[in-house]
Amino acid sequence: MSRQPLIAHDLVRTFGTRRVLDGVSLIAAPGRRIGLIGENGTGKSTLLRLLAGADEPDGGTVERPADLGYLHQEMPFDPAATVADVVADAVREARDCLAAMDAALAAGHLDDYAGLLERAQEIDAWDADRRAGIVLDGLGLAAVPHDRPLATLSGGQRGRLALAALLVRRPAALLLDEPTNHLDDAAAAFLEAQLRELPGAVVFASHDRAFLDAVCTDVVDLDPAVDGPVRYGGGYSAYQAERRAERERWERRFAEEQEELDALRHAVSVTAHQVAHNRPKRDNEKMNFGRTTGRVEGQISRRVRNAARRLDTLTREQVRKPPPPLRLRADALATEADGLLVALRDVHVPGRLTLDRLDIPAGDRLLVTGANGTGKSTLLAVVAGRVPAAGVQRRPGLRVGLLTQDTTFQRPDRTALATYEAVLGQERAAAVPLRSLGLLTPRDAARPVGELSVGQRRRLDLALLIADPPDLLLLDEPTNHLSPALCDELEAALATGPGAFVVASHDRWLRSRWAGRTRPLG
Repeated sequence: MSRQPLIAHDLVRTFGTRRVLDGVSLIAAPGRRIGLIGENGTGKSTLLRLLAGADEPDGGTVERPADLGYLHQEMPFDPAATVADVVADAVREARDCLAAMDAALAAGHLDDYAGLLERAQEIDAWDADRRAGIVLDGLGLAAVPHDRPLATLSGGQRGRLALAALLVRRPAALLLDEPTNHLDDAAAAFLEAQLRELPGAVVFASHDRAFLDAVCTDVVDLDPAVDGPVRYGGGYSAYQAERRAERERWERRFAEEQEELDALRHAVSVTAHQVAHNRPKRDNEKMNFGRTTGRVEGQISRRVRNAARRLDTLTREQVRKPPPPLRLRADALATEADGLLVALRDVHVPGRLTLDRLDIPAGDRLLVTGANGTGKSTLLAVVAGRVPAAGVQRRPGLRVGLLTQDTTFQRPDRTALATYEAVLGQERAAAVPLRSLGLLTPRDAARPVGELSVGQRRRLDLALLIADPPDLLLLDEPTNHLSPALCDELEAALATGPGAFVVASHDRWLRSRWAGRTRPLG
């Protein structure tokens, strides 16, 4: 049994009146590891479900290997099943294959034996039991008793166990939806190494830029584009480089077309009407002057028509102006050169946070790190004044803005633009137009907030914080639910923008590139 590619052709999927996928095609050959990226709502999970056969497309076809593994949100086991049951199911094919090989060899069925041997080699059947132990340990499950029922495991443990079962089984094609959720740094690095060693095709959706860079042979960007999803060769760093080059080409083409448009408008209105026959007639030209005048006027007419025709065509077909990258305006945040904004001493929030000392001066760049449950979100809420605590001193009149992990708006029926104007007020919204921030397209700004994806709502929340300048900006897991491309822009803005920032994040890519202070918790 040779490994087969996973092929999707012209997939279409619509939910209600919204077309999530519109003619998406994809080939995942054995050995290719394809990362799907884009904002929430661009169809990453939908595409994975269609590839897996867990959902049916409205149009298009999928050819998939019979041996395909898909990381479900919920494990396909009864809650009463144990960890041992899941592991036994993961190694069952390997054990059955080895047993069948012994039986075929004993019976002298050499053709059957040859086919079984090929399959055993594909799934590395001889090493399945040892591999199970290695994978459970690598994903942080070695200490979980094998007799534990699944119902007693946490959601993170169940997710890691489902992932472990797929790695042990080694299917011909593997589909994963946000596989690094619930993984610490060590487990994520282990998963990266495991996936790089798989001989079959791997397709996964992820916002984890470090994971994308370590694993991908290809990146597919599902964010809306003129010609549909774009496939880039290489990992995330290669994707970044190509995106920068694309942006430069876009900006250059836009500038060249605008320059040509200006020249054409000038030619139609002025240059094309300038004539050479206004000079005085020479004696030897008097007899032919009328004929010459007609010929010159004909040339002028052709020049006018040609310029007007080109102007009309270019006006209709010109490339749109590149959207502005996210930037923090110079007046967006407080820029005092010195002084203390917030001082925390012996802060204690029962069951959530214990902190001896933390100072946040003006212009600070502070990254708060730590495992889930160590109090990162609570610390930001304490600094913002949303969680009361003793031992907190703030500069009088200090304005603090907080981007929380959960973004909600009271009027989901109101458009994003109307929400922006209502929260900021007409005067401020006019002074800082939503479109100028580069966070929402005009189409999304005109949609009701309740119809926006989680990532788009976070974009709106971030726009409100940037447009209404706080003195101190607090960002809780700011890269969650945002496309990797916007995360890159946000990090660049934080690195060069004015004011003081405190960022709480588990994002490995952000943490590895952070240039400011770092404060670990826990």
